[in-house]
Amino acid sequence: MSINRVSLYHLETLLWIDRLGTFSAAAERLNTTQPAVSARMRELEQRLGTTLFHRDGRVMALTSAGRKLVRDCDPLLRDMQVALLGSGGFGEASGVVRIGAGEIAAASCLPAFVAALKADMPNVGLEIEIDLTANLIQQLLTGRTDMAFAAGPIAHPALKTRPIGEVELVWLASAAVAAAFAAGEAKLPVWSLASHSPIHGRMRDAIQASRIAPKSLNLCNNARTMIDIAKAGGGIGIFPRPMVRGEVAGGALVEIAAMPALAPVEFHVAMRVSDTEPVLAEIFARAAMLDIADVLG
Repeated sequence: MSINRVSLYHLETLLWIDRLGTFSAAAERLNTTQPAVSARMRELEQRLGTTLFHRDGRVMALTSAGRKLVRDCDPLLRDMQVALLGSGGFGEASGVVRIGAGEIAAASCLPAFVAALKADMPNVGLEIEIDLTANLIQQLLTGRTDMAFAAGPIAHPALKTRPIGEVELVWLASAAVAAAFAAGEAKLPVWSLASHSPIHGRMRDAIQASRIAPKSLNLCNNARTMIDIAKAGGGIGIFPRPMVRGEVAGGALVEIAAMPALAPVEFHVAMRVSDTEPVLAEIFARAAMLDIADVLG
């Protein structure tokens, strides 16, 4: 066994394979290629003189020796990272953290949060991905992102989450469309986010409880585009209040009276349970202290 020939990158690669489940996901997380990851694992097996993986169908699975090495090395590497950070603090931290967020979070709490992170951790690179909640959770589970600000509730055994507040939803339209609806028109176009958005379910329930014609429903996967359609007189929509404050204040959109009440949307920050990197844990702890209602107030 050639322990002196085992490098930290061998062990780090092994841990990311265990955390993310595949060689390809680990390669993406480590900004390398799948052949490079495979080569590292072959080297590690050769230098330890033991088999760490076996093929299970089309998947490479850890052997009992591989699982033991992961269990033993995970806390050691975490302690080493903590020790290195202890000498320079998080101001000396480096690496890349990928953060996913929905449009509402991106338009509210995310900008100030990211600015504060960059001030405290200038050497940590941030990659921001804006998407719908369903996609954000899938990206988080597959390791394409490290953390997500998403509409909840979020329930998955591989994820840990913290609530960061609620956002109010409002019925809005242009002044002309609102007047037509008030006059009795029921066949006006209605706009909702796509079916895998939490707002979509609220929209369908609200339509059933109103006098709006159900066949009027149209879908869009971008809230900002829906706002522009409504401003142009293209129909009625349910919108997050934080994203339309300017349009309402300026009169481009008006609230529609006597519509069914809408439950607010809960927001959570989420990360993988298996991620134990100190920098990521610190960023998650800071995110968990946010209150989206305070940011938007």
